[in-house]
Amino acid sequence: MGDLIDINAPVEQEGTKAIVRNWLKKIGDSVKSGDPLVELETDKVTQEVPAPADGVLTEILMENGDDAVPGAVLGRIGSETPGREQPATPAQTSDLKAFGSSQPPHFSPAVRRAAEEYGIDPRTVAGTGRDGRVSRADMDRAFAEKSERPAPAPGAKPSKPADTGAALPSRKIPHSGMRSSIATHMLRSMTTAPHVTAVFEADFSAIMRHRDAHKEKLAAEGISLSYTAYIVSACVTAMRAVPEVNSRWHDDALEVFDDVNIGVGIALGDRGLIVPVIHQAQHLSLAAIAEKLQDLTARARSNVLSADDVRGGTFTISNHGVSGSLLAAPIIINQPQSAILGVGKLEKRVVVREVDGVDTIQIRPMAYVSLTIDHRALDGHQTNTWLTHFVRTLESWPQ
Repeated sequence: MGDLIDINAPVEQEGTKAIVRNWLKKIGDSVKSGDPLVELETDKVTQEVPAPADGVLTEILMENGDDAVPGAVLGRIGSETPGREQPATPAQTSDLKAFGSSQPPHFSPAVRRAAEEYGIDPRTVAGTGRDGRVSRADMDRAFAEKSERPAPAPGAKPSKPADTGAALPSRKIPHSGMRSSIATHMLRSMTTAPHVTAVFEADFSAIMRHRDAHKEKLAAEGISLSYTAYIVSACVTAMRAVPEVNSRWHDDALEVFDDVNIGVGIALGDRGLIVPVIHQAQHLSLAAIAEKLQDLTARARSNVLSADDVRGGTFTISNHGVSGSLLAAPIIINQPQSAILGVGKLEKRVVVREVDGVDTIQIRPMAYVSLTIDHRALDGHQTNTWLTHFVRTLESWPQ
């Protein structure tokens, strides 16, 4: 066997932590330099790790579900085709000697740790990984099943729960890599920045009229004109009035960015949330923003965003109203940014409007809009001024 070449996780990965999601090759497969070998998933994107050289995939050191820190060795490539299966390493053997085998099959470090922690022989666990391999998630499920209360014997009367604080029947669902990373990111934001939220109300009548007048023309060009495109454009206008909102806090200074790079939160169902970024939004027309939004949304839901698509945001929009909420506060700031906009559900409400000096009762399409700020970086006056310009832009949209 020639020299082995390490397959490393990227040193610069987009996201706080990565997990191994799927091996695209199996041991013994020939590979060419640049061939995709394994997919890593972070809280932001899924990325492929390419082969560093021509050769044969000789070792897989991390299986599905394993944590992959930057630079971690995922596997190895050999320069020649292996003539026979490689023997287990001393670590693999010693970790599983308790289960009565001196030549156990290959298990990842995470699976071996779980075997020692749970006292479960991984050879007795049904694997759901590639080629039936056992993953850490499989071990977690096996432990949860082992911990469940046994069913009562036939004819036995079910006992009443004792009033002693005993654990209630439940089940554990192992966290995905994305969910764990989101949790870490959100906790860090709340413990880092003092959050303050201001709430305004916006009348969407003007942009609804504009959209009705122009959506068919853009649809003929393959562009869906969404309300979110107007919201992004109005954010750009508000940034011109209060540029400090487009910033990042440092202990010695406030860094105010020239480019307005606006991230838009996109829900991925049970998988979590991802925030692709519209870069240099200050240079884009309404139609260009709508086209970019359409592309990013489609690729986010197809799980094909690149690392660049989620990198470099300076401000974020949470359009939480699309799932029905009127107001969410505080919306957690996407660190290290200084503010995040929340847009609630658009609905018809009764409002009072003055017409020719007389108060009238009207029905208008309204939504609550909020700006949550890092109070280290911004104050109430700047927050309210920004929201004033934002709402004024939406309500006075030219026809």
